[in-house]
Formats: sequence, structure tokens, C-alpha cells
Amino acid sequence: MSELTLVQAVNRGLQQAMHDDGDVILLGEDIGLNGGVFRATDGLQKEFGAERVIDTPLSETGIVGTAIGMALYGLKPVPEIQFQDFIYPAFDQIVSELAKFRYRSGGQYPCHVVIRAPYGGGVKGGLYHSQSAEAYFAHTAGLKVVIPSTPADAKGLLLSSIYDEDPVLFFEPKRIYRAVSGEVPEGDYRVPLGEARVAREGSDLSVFAYGAMVHPALQAAESLAADGPSVEVVDLRTLAPLDEKTVLASVEKTGRAVIVHEAPRFCGYGAELGSLFAEKALFSLKAPIVRVTGYDTPFPYALEHLYLPNAPRIVHAIRETMAAG
Repeated sequence: MSELTLVQAVNRGLQQAMHDDGDVILLGEDIGLNGGVFRATDGLQKEFGAERVIDTPLSETGIVGTAIGMALYGLKPVPEIQFQDFIYPAFDQIVSELAKFRYRSGGQYPCHVVIRAPYGGGVKGGLYHSQSAEAYFAHTAGLKVVIPSTPADAKGLLLSSIYDEDPVLFFEPKRIYRAVSGEVPEGDYRVPLGEARVAREGSDLSVFAYGAMVHPALQAAESLAADGPSVEVVDLRTLAPLDEKTVLASVEKTGRAVIVHEAPRFCGYGAELGSLFAEKALFSLKAPIVRVTGYDTPFPYALEHLYLPNAPRIVHAIRETMAAG
């Protein structure tokens, strides 16, 4: 075991995959010599060479298109989009091409591509460097969407993504790149895709979150532990495919659900969870489902601390839900 930050765990996961499999190739803007804007690939070009850790031109369409071509020839490219906000020029390549190859080829071309991108707010990045676009990609059949919240999951989920048969969007919460640390197993450590994690057991109410939002959810639950309700926190980890079994078991046990994400509320991923609970756990619910989210505005710069969900907002939602039934 090693004590690592989340960004260090990403680096170790990439290093492990490249060491074990010569078909794993990294490509992206400034990822080689500079080690990436957040240093997630620091030292990897020196270790594995410029032919496997490739500095690309500033073209997201070109990066993803090149990765698709590499994958069709049997390689396992892991392209980095410097900020998730910059992924939109490659949107057509991702949803119209990458997501479709395995289906349209009858499984002959699985198209092993893992697109890594830091996402979300909390680093004073303003409206062009703080977006949370996970719902766009979770909506697209053929793609898997993975978001870690801990260093161990960052490494374990990344390695599972690299060896998965489907293309994966691997979104890394940059707000906690260096704000959280934890023990990370050495070697080829994998966390299965499609399995949520019960981060905290509880009996009165369930909070569902992912990425950076898992941590304020846990803070809210702990702050209520002494004299408030017993709060369970479920870390989704994989948005697509969703672990329906775990999330439904939690809400059926507690009868109350609070959903937290920093993306805007309207048509955010929380709406899918709420729909699932209404369809498959309606008679277990003791109170209306409550969402704690970002607002339906462009991401602000000076007021990001008001935009982002935090522990007090989550506590308020928990108390509101408990009072409703």
C-alpha cells in the first residue's frame, strides 16, 4: 500500500497499465514533457518514451479521432482532454463514431479507448474550466462513464476501464486531485466497473453522490451522527452502467433519498436516479426525493462557493426530507 493523492493514483494507474501492456498509448496536449496541466502524466514520457506518451497539437477532434484509429488497429489509447470543458469539439467523434464501432461491427472492433478528463469546479477556473458534462455522455449508448472519488478508486477504476471492451469516459474531479489522499494497493489493482460503493452505512436516509460531491455528503452525514438521522452515503462510481441493485437496495432500506451533483439541476444525472426510484422503489419512499445540485446557470467565477453543493446545503436537504415524512 502507498499513501497517494487522487492525481498520484491516476499516474500510478497509467504507469501500471503501460508497464504491463505495450499496447497502452497516451496522447494529449502537453502530457509528455510537461506531464499535463495537472501533472497527471508526470514522468511517464521519460519512462516510456515519446512514442508511447505523445504530445499532440491543440485539437480535441484530432486527439480523439487519432485514438479511435489506434484502437481499430488493436492498440489501447488513453487520450487526455486537458479540461472536460474542451471535449465538445470531439463530441461527434465520441458519440457518433467511438460509441458505435463495437455495435456496428458485431463485436469485431471493440475500440478500446479511455478518454480521461478533469471535470467540475472548485479551483477558480471560471465558466470555461469548471463544467460537469457527464450527463451528455451517460445518455449515449455504447459509452461507459466512470467518476472516482478516492485515490484507490482512481487507480482501480482506471485500470478496469483500460481493459474494458467498451469505450470509457473517465472523468476526474480536479477539485480533489490533491485535496484527498488515501492508501492505494500496489500492482495491478482493479475495481470492477458498474459497482457502486456504500461509503457510509445508515438506516434513515440515503444520499447518492459521485466524484467530489461524495466528500461533502460524508461531512453532512457525520455532522448529523450525534443527534440527527442515520444517513447512508452511496458513491455511484460508475454512472453508466448504473449499479441499480445497490442504489435501489439503499433507498428501499431507508425510504428517503437525497441526490447530490455539482452539474446543473435540469436534466442532470440526478433526474435519472429520481426516475429510477419512482419507477422501481415508489412504495418504499416515505418522502419526496430531493436534489442538491449546481444551478441552471453558466458556472460562475467569483461565486463558485455558492454554486457548488456543500455540507450545509446537504444537511438542509436531509432535514427537509426527514420532516416531509
